[in-house]
Amino acid sequence: MVIYIFTAKRTCYLLTLLIFSFSGAVFGHGVDANTEQFLLGNQGVALVPYLYIGAKHMLTGYDHLLFLIGVIFFLYRSKDILLYVSLFTLGHSLTLLFGVLHNVAINPYLIDAVIGLSVVYKGFDNLGGFQRTLGFQPNTKIAVLVFGLFHGFGLASKLQDFQLPAEGLLENLLAFNLGVELGQFMALGAILTLIAFWRRHKSFMHFSTATNTLLMSAGMLLIGYQLTGYFEGTL
Repeated sequence: MVIYIFTAKRTCYLLTLLIFSFSGAVFGHGVDANTEQFLLGNQGVALVPYLYIGAKHMLTGYDHLLFLIGVIFFLYRSKDILLYVSLFTLGHSLTLLFGVLHNVAINPYLIDAVIGLSVVYKGFDNLGGFQRTLGFQPNTKIAVLVFGLFHGFGLASKLQDFQLPAEGLLENLLAFNLGVELGQFMALGAILTLIAFWRRHKSFMHFSTATNTLLMSAGMLLIGYQLTGYFEGTL
């Protein structure tokens, strides 16, 4: 019994630490110096580097991963997980390609604030907040797809800062997007493993409220930070 309680609490602690780690990394998320140097100097098709950059960006993309944690938190069936992750993937793939290829520029602070809002939304949704406060449940599939579109514009805004050359742009973007999906797959595998282990213990439901409250807190931290950056830049 003692071992049971210890393992359940340890799993809860690890997931909570994961959320705090992502929210604490808010000031460091972006493009590192080596990647920036490559993107500024590259000419032509470079599939492998863009594949790597896409995977690394997703694995370090705390905002995207926090949203995914919220999306899959209460999904138990594999087909449901596949459906929701596919909707998210479709959304951010479309706007990533559209935003860069058509030079659709959105203020990065505002788009990242919306991404923070998506994290708050999913935590609130997991807590049954819409049913309790509004008396109805929004369509979760549509919400995941729509927020996926915003996440894609967030990815696009990171690349648009570097004014990528037209030569090989489509090929490089496709490689970057594939890298994003590979990074998402790896991160999702780790998150699902952790949550699946935790679900075997009764503490999962007991601590699920606290975890989703922390998820909302992390999202609000993201919103506050991004809006502060936006208003400081406009003054």
